[in-house]
Amino acid sequence: MSALIEIRKLKKYYPVLGGVLRRKVADIRAVDGVNLTIVKGECFGLVGESGCGKTTLGKTVLRLVQPTSGAIYFNAPPAVLEEIEKLEKSKDSRRLRELRRMYDLATYKGIKLQMMRRKMQIVYQDPTTSLDPRMLVKDIVAEPLIVQGIVRGQAVRKKVVEMLSKVGLTERHLLRYPHEFSGGQRQRIAVARALVTNPDFVILDEPTSAVDVSVRAQLLNLFQDLQKELNLTYTFISHDLSVVECIAHRVAVMYLGKIVEMARTEDLYKNPLHPYAQALFSSIPIPDPTIKRKRIILTGEVPSPVNPPAGCRFHTRCPKAFEICHIKEPELKDVGNGHLVACHLFIEPEC
Repeated sequence: MSALIEIRKLKKYYPVLGGVLRRKVADIRAVDGVNLTIVKGECFGLVGESGCGKTTLGKTVLRLVQPTSGAIYFNAPPAVLEEIEKLEKSKDSRRLRELRRMYDLATYKGIKLQMMRRKMQIVYQDPTTSLDPRMLVKDIVAEPLIVQGIVRGQAVRKKVVEMLSKVGLTERHLLRYPHEFSGGQRQRIAVARALVTNPDFVILDEPTSAVDVSVRAQLLNLFQDLQKELNLTYTFISHDLSVVECIAHRVAVMYLGKIVEMARTEDLYKNPLHPYAQALFSSIPIPDPTIKRKRIILTGEVPSPVNPPAGCRFHTRCPKAFEICHIKEPELKDVGNGHLVACHLFIEPEC
C-alpha cells in the first residue's frame, strides 16, 4: 500500500528565553529528527509516557505548529519521493525546492495551507475544552464547512444532520449547547466536526481518555466503523496501551522526542525489543488475577528535553546500557518483518 504521509527528519524546538533582554538561551527539543511513514487506510498508534512529544508531533504534522526543520510529504507519489531522496544527495537544489513546494506541508502558507485543512483534521482529548460552550451543535459542526466554503445555504444543515447521524446523534440535538450532553456525546460532536469536511487523515489525540470504560468501547467501535465507511487514515495518540492494541495496525513507541521502536501491533505487543518498550509494555494490567507479569521498574528520572543526554537518550535509565550507548546515538534499524528498533543491542555486533 502507498504512503499517505511521509515524515523525514522532522524537528520541533521551542525556544527557552532568559536574561533581561529575553534572548534565546536554549531549546526544548519536543520532536527531534523523527522519520515516519503512515500508510493509506491504516490506524497508526503512537504511544509513550507523558511529555515525550506525542501531541507535539501530531500538531506539527497538521501544521497547527510550525516545524523547526524537516519535511512532511502528503499524498506524494512514490516516484516523487524517490526523486526527492536522490535530489537530497545531489546538488540539484532547484528541482528539490520545486518538489517541496508542491508536496511538503512544511512549506505551505496562506490559502494553500488553508485548503489542506480540508484533508487533515484532529479530535482533541477533552471535548469540554475543544468545543465552544457558546455555540449550538449545528454551528459547531457547520463551522468547518462555512470557513472552507464547501457548501452553503440549506445544504449546510443537510450535511450537518447527515454527519451527526453517522456518529450516533440526531437532528433533535442541533439546537443544544455542549454542556447539555454527556462526555461521550460531546466527543461524538467533536468527531462529527472533524469529519464533516470529508478528510483523508485524522489525528485522534487521546480521544477516549476523558470518558468511562463503557463509553470508551463505544467510541472505539465508532472510530473503526467510520474508518471503514469513509476510508480514513488515523494516527491514534494515547498513553493507554490497551486501547491502542485494540484499534491500531502499527504502533510506534516515542521517548524524549524520538521514535525508539516501531512494528505491527501484534509483533510489538508480543515481543517488544527496546528496553524502554519492554518496561512500558510490562505495565499493562492483565485481566486475570491468577497470572502475574514481571514488572520492569525503571530507575532515575526522565532527562530534560532542554539538555538531553549524549548518545542514546535512554541510556541514563537503561538496565542494559553499554559504553557505546553513552557516545553514539542509535538509528532505527529493521530487524526483520518491518520491525524497527533504535538500540545498540541490535546495531553493534560487539554489544
